[in-house]
Amino acid sequence: MSTVLFVVTGARTWTLSDGTAHPTGYWAEELLAPYRLLVGAGHDVAFATPGGVVPVVDEGSIADDEEARAALAAIPGLQRPLVLAEVDPGAFDAVFYPGGHGPMEDLARDAASGALIVRALDAGTPLALVCHGVAALLAAKRSDGALAAAGRTVAAFTDEEERQGGLAPKAPWLLESTLRDGGIAVDAAEPWADHVVEDGALVTGQNPQSSASVARALLARLS
Repeated sequence: MSTVLFVVTGARTWTLSDGTAHPTGYWAEELLAPYRLLVGAGHDVAFATPGGVVPVVDEGSIADDEEARAALAAIPGLQRPLVLAEVDPGAFDAVFYPGGHGPMEDLARDAASGALIVRALDAGTPLALVCHGVAALLAAKRSDGALAAAGRTVAAFTDEEERQGGLAPKAPWLLESTLRDGGIAVDAAEPWADHVVEDGALVTGQNPQSSASVARALLARLS
């Protein structure tokens, strides 16, 4: 069986364009659904965050779902993540990035995460990202400053979904537009559709509804 590294945001807020701190974290479904599918198929999962901070769930993603809250609390390693900068990429067979707005705050510019992604892309290591987790591709740069994923096609949380979610007017930047500006093609489906794009070993999903489908595509590569 394989070992999959989940790179999870350590951010607790997203700084909006007016300077206010919007409470956030990782999105529950985007972590829990893939974790259950991967572990259920017999794979091992490890967790890492920037600085090794304990990640927090975005309360907007869990509401009154005490069953999901308990399930997250019971995941081995999630409360004791590895320090991302100290992770040996060679120790893992695949990498997965869940979303939530947190990655817009930290993983979109985290150098250690960016280096991990560059290595995965160059080595053909299965790399899966979902929703705002796709923002981590923005930190993965070549020596000339170009994005390592430039020329690739991805799915990601769309500008229209951000508008419908209500945060677009205060967002310091929008994910879909910024990816396009960096030379990454975004294949956008209808808002909130389950939509996955596979570009070689790179697997991406548009939104929370795509979480399980992204995990299944990753499982296909691990098998």
